[in-house]
Amino acid sequence: MTLKGLIDHIIFRNPENTYTVLSLNADDGGDYICVGQLPELDKGESISLEGELKDNPKYGVQFSISSFSILPIDDEKSILKYLSSGAVKGVGPGLAKRITQKFKEDTFRIMEEEPERLSEIKGISMRKAIEIAGAFEARAGSRQAISFLSQYDISPGIGQKIYERYKDQIYNIVRTNPYKLIDDIEGVGFISADRIASSVGISADSEYRIRSAVIYLLAETARSGSMCMEERELVNKASELLGLDEVLIENQMDSLSIERKIIRENIEERIFVYSEHAYYAEAETARLLSDLDVPDHTVINDLYDDIGDIERKKGISLEDAQREAVICAISNTVSVITGGPGTGKTTITNLIISYFRSKGLDITLAAPTGRAAKRMAEATGYEAQTIHRLLGSRALTDGRSDPGFEHDADNPLETDALILDEMSMVDIYVFRSLLRALVPGTRLILVGDADQLPSVGPGAVLKDIISSGCFQVVRLKKIYRQSAASAIVRNAHAVIEGRHIDLENKSEDFFLIKRNEAEKIIQGLIYLTGTRLPEHLSCSPLDIQVMTPMRKGMLGVENLNIRLQEALNPPDSRKKEMGTVNGVLRAGDKVMQIKNNYDLEWDLTGNRGMATESGKGVFNGDIGKILSVSSEAVYVRFDDGREARYKGEALSELELAYAITIHKSQGSEYQAVILPLLAGPKMLMNRNLLYTAITRAKKMVCILGSPQTVEDMIQNETEEKRYTGLKQRLQEISTME
Repeated sequence: MTLKGLIDHIIFRNPENTYTVLSLNADDGGDYICVGQLPELDKGESISLEGELKDNPKYGVQFSISSFSILPIDDEKSILKYLSSGAVKGVGPGLAKRITQKFKEDTFRIMEEEPERLSEIKGISMRKAIEIAGAFEARAGSRQAISFLSQYDISPGIGQKIYERYKDQIYNIVRTNPYKLIDDIEGVGFISADRIASSVGISADSEYRIRSAVIYLLAETARSGSMCMEERELVNKASELLGLDEVLIENQMDSLSIERKIIRENIEERIFVYSEHAYYAEAETARLLSDLDVPDHTVINDLYDDIGDIERKKGISLEDAQREAVICAISNTVSVITGGPGTGKTTITNLIISYFRSKGLDITLAAPTGRAAKRMAEATGYEAQTIHRLLGSRALTDGRSDPGFEHDADNPLETDALILDEMSMVDIYVFRSLLRALVPGTRLILVGDADQLPSVGPGAVLKDIISSGCFQVVRLKKIYRQSAASAIVRNAHAVIEGRHIDLENKSEDFFLIKRNEAEKIIQGLIYLTGTRLPEHLSCSPLDIQVMTPMRKGMLGVENLNIRLQEALNPPDSRKKEMGTVNGVLRAGDKVMQIKNNYDLEWDLTGNRGMATESGKGVFNGDIGKILSVSSEAVYVRFDDGREARYKGEALSELELAYAITIHKSQGSEYQAVILPLLAGPKMLMNRNLLYTAITRAKKMVCILGSPQTVEDMIQNETEEKRYTGLKQRLQEISTME
């Protein structure tokens, strides 16, 4: 149905996703509450809405908007109502009345074409008249542009960004080269730009279109974790995407290659294509890491004596493999220590720290996430920071560049040694930034589990470093006595080795509850998370993490979070909540940051409630709890104690975290992990994924689902192949030296 009328008032508006609730005085005489995505509108505006009436169980009957158009305001009453709303800066109700009494239905034409005439009204100087006209024009321009873009299915939120970037040039850009939006506007991708191009009649074989498609496909491969794409595959995909002959694609790729917008590389006798951004990130990382690895002249025999002294003082006795790992890390400027749970990585790390401190050397501890850094600090007794916090992240200069950091080549970190834990989850861009801040000769000790899932971001840094053979690597395989008692540790090693695990023998810390229906699994999750496990482990439901391979489906993150929120933190008149693009956020909810935000400010609060430290930057994967919700902001405390305020666009970066994907769990440890496992896509349901999930649990792993699914995952060695060239680059540099 269609509703036309005047906006009586705006009830609610989320500026990030443009979700709006308004009261409409309709032409049919009725008053309606209307909800949907709309541009920034004002009281008194005339609009036409398409949609349907829906009965909301909480808010009653509402008109759900599917499309809109802004109608001209051309009668004196409507003009007065609009100007009286405060929509035009500098015009209040009294002045609005005097203006409309003077110019009547001609008011808007006067403001647009003869603004100097506003000075004919008492109280308006010529300067104020020009200011009022400017404010009116800006408001009208924004609304007109957003309405224009809506015909191409561009949301009002993105439309506002486009208008702010281009102003009046927007119409020319959209009609001549909408692919420019991809480079300039975050949130506009190739598919959206291509839809606009088709609508405005741009040729299907336009060079802009082909070049944009190639760059888009390389960006997509980076989002899936690869640094590059095989050339033949790239040509095939571009041809399929565009519906064009491959020769046209190849011609434009040649041009892009000449301009160094893409770079071709021969890797293991196959031609791969990099985006400019990815190529230089990988090349610089290889060079910086190789430069860091300088000859060390430590006397090995002296090291054995020093380590022996530390062992005696601490009352411990290392096994030979552990001692060799310590010696390796101390006697090389770049080294890797890798192994699964229970193999002694923490013991070795503590011995390395003790040695460096005994020599009066400065040592720095870091990890990729707040949870990983906190766990590292607890295990060693020394301060550990996230990589971003260690480097001191600065604001972005634009929406698409890598972040700048306080510490870089011009302002390096002042440390003699850096131990970086959970290295498997560090992507190429973060690692490059870290290397930029280290001077040659600084000892870099990389600790991690090479069998874990790779980083969420692009690259396979740890695996490439190990397989390059260019650096000293210690592989820990033996499970030590204390850890061997844990079924979690034993089963984790069995999984990664492809061995069957006994799911019938229900141990205290690892067991399976058979369920073959998704709804029964969800009911079990709610009971275990909300009641049974918190009582058994004497912890909060927020200390228990549901982890799943998928985002979609009944057992995917999106559905599970809705169900778990309903059960664990239901609506309550005492708890404020806010609707966002990712759903309802409520005081007390467990939430996760889902993208890096280098500008978001935070405070670290001490025991007395006073801020002891302030900074900027909240990062992908950080988990916290919503402390409170106001009319315009959400306040979150993260696991490491930082507190941040979310408002406007930043609200889209928060989502519920009662359930998370196993990928997002990397670097974290939880009191208990619950895994809902039924059949799913083979690429997801693999050995690596199951191993990573199990190793995130500290006290308990509970699987709800099918024993056959677990067995199938153990036997499925399929991993999504990541195409990278770091290994080859390191080997080439090593050969040159």
